[in-house]
Amino acid sequence: MKYKNVRLIWVILFIIQFSFAQEAQLTGREIIVLVDDRWVGNDQKATTRMTLINKRGQERIRELFSYLKHYGKDSKSIMFFEKPADVKGTGFLSWEYDDPSKDDDRWLYLPALKKVRRISGSSKNDYFMGSDFTYDDMGGRSVDEDDHKFLREEEIDGVNCWVLESVPKDKGYMYSKVIRWIRQDALLAVKVEYYDKHGKLMKILTVSDIRKQNEIWTAFRMFMDNKQEKHQTLLEFVEITYNIGIKDNLFKVASLERGVMK
Repeated sequence: MKYKNVRLIWVILFIIQFSFAQEAQLTGREIIVLVDDRWVGNDQKATTRMTLINKRGQERIRELFSYLKHYGKDSKSIMFFEKPADVKGTGFLSWEYDDPSKDDDRWLYLPALKKVRRISGSSKNDYFMGSDFTYDDMGGRSVDEDDHKFLREEEIDGVNCWVLESVPKDKGYMYSKVIRWIRQDALLAVKVEYYDKHGKLMKILTVSDIRKQNEIWTAFRMFMDNKQEKHQTLLEFVEITYNIGIKDNLFKVASLERGVMK
């Protein structure tokens, strides 16, 4: 009953905020806060297919499963690769903090070396497992790490979107700006453009197959097109389930070393 009441309050607040947006345009920051505050469940379990596509159109397919749990604005996640054989058993553990002054904690387990490697904050711009997603792309950013500006409203595939420009406050960050198209009904980005330090378009993320899973808006397909590297990555949720009651002790370095059962 408590869960239902909290969720009802969230829905009412969203309706009020959305109605206000129709009368007086929200600022870029206010929209990003809505996105950041949207209901995503307490935890989730997912099976994902990752397809890597090189400039010659050749594909490499990887399969992995993951667990994620939210702790207020913070979150912890762990994932393991199952296929193919050359990456099987590779694990990744991440503790993401909403506080922009605090670096996220990340560890990578390489089964061939039987060793856990801690990923430093300076490595957040590195690409994850040969994909076109950096560690920071996967973890997301705190609202106040960037300045957000509302640009316009625009339709994508017949759905109303807010278009926002986000400029990092840290001038050393790998992107000079990020432009997002946010679906107004689902509060999800359906398109994201990433620009390099020189202001040139670097990557385009296209998000599709958006539908409700366990009453939560979920993007089942994410396609990252790296324009500069001529490389692409497709992420597809094969299966995802929310609110299954994941134990806290799963998200430990020891879990990387011993492996996790699906």
